Amino acid sequence: MTTDTTDDASPEKAFALGRGLTFMMAAAAGIAVANIYYNQPMLGIIERDFAGSDATGLIPTATQLGYAVSLFLFLPLGDLMDWRRLIVVQFAILAFSLVLAAIAPTAALLVAASLLVGASATVAQQIVPLAASLAVPEKRGATIGTVMGGVLTGILLSRTVGGFVGSHFGWREMFWIAAPVALGASAVMAAVLPRNHPHSTIRYGAALMSLVEIWRNEPALRRSTILQAALFASFSAFWTILALRLEEPIFNLGADVAGLFGIVGAIGILAAPLAGKLADRRGPDLVICLGALLTLGSWILLGLWATIPGLVVGVIVLDFGVQSALVSNQHVIYSLRPEARSRLNTIFMSGMFIGGAIGSAGATMVWNAFGWNGVSLFGALLAVCGIAMWRATRRTGVAHR
Repeated sequence: MTTDTTDDASPEKAFALGRGLTFMMAAAAGIAVANIYYNQPMLGIIERDFAGSDATGLIPTATQLGYAVSLFLFLPLGDLMDWRRLIVVQFAILAFSLVLAAIAPTAALLVAASLLVGASATVAQQIVPLAASLAVPEKRGATIGTVMGGVLTGILLSRTVGGFVGSHFGWREMFWIAAPVALGASAVMAAVLPRNHPHSTIRYGAALMSLVEIWRNEPALRRSTILQAALFASFSAFWTILALRLEEPIFNLGADVAGLFGIVGAIGILAAPLAGKLADRRGPDLVICLGALLTLGSWILLGLWATIPGLVVGVIVLDFGVQSALVSNQHVIYSLRPEARSRLNTIFMSGMFIGGAIGSAGATMVWNAFGWNGVSLFGALLAVCGIAMWRATRRTGVAHR
């Protein structure tokens, strides 16, 4: 059996990870992940350009599918090769993919380009475990929190930016703007990131096969993945139904206002670095529990406070809860196997996005059958599942490290 080689005292450990580099990594991660969501608010504009084509509806799906497949196939490469080279090359591929999207002459080719955009945008998830490796253990939570703050900023603000640029300048222009931004991120990462030697001597095929072994032998990874999948499902349920909720007679608001909620939700990003610092001081278990309870509390607010202020407060609390738990769960998994952080992230993020897909699909079905009250109950039940997982972990007496 092929074995990993572990050396947590690798060259990048001697590299000083200051606030400036941490911020640049956070910004680069946000720039990368934003490209997954630019097309969503522009879909109506794209459909008008390709009138008569049924393929335009597949554009967001293709982007998400590319991202999901790349999480599984390409994230393990971070354990096998120089992280800096991998990040720089992947950003360059992302820029090329965005150019292909900008010049796509047909909807079918735009779908193909969107698949490649999604696949290359996973460079954001290469940056997070690299930041965890560069950080000293006592500051790992705060570092992860800062970089994840960048990721979440990209997720939440991308729809607002995409909607504004698409409405005022055109959907192709959004991709033309995003391409040089990705190239710029590639250049910055090439300039500031340290080189590192691979953490493992195993081959790519063996690295993929080892995902099964890692899942089987790391109960903390399983708990964190299942818990975060439940919370991210709750998070996705809200964002999937928000535009439909705002169109109801009680609000009678359009998609532009739904996009602005991305800015409101960005306030919750402040939770990421705060949660990381608290996890460093008090341990991640406490923050995970608080995050799950906040997620549950947000749905109580969203279900009972049927006003715009209620939605605003609810989404801020929801984001605080989900992001706090996310950062703390990553604190847990990155402490397990230093030589396999990319593969740990592969399993964790794949599980989280599967949860998000389930939350979106379930929320749509519940909305059609029971309306907003049903969605609120659905989101709350998902949070309860997360809390139940945490309590089960505590009852067995197995604490996260």
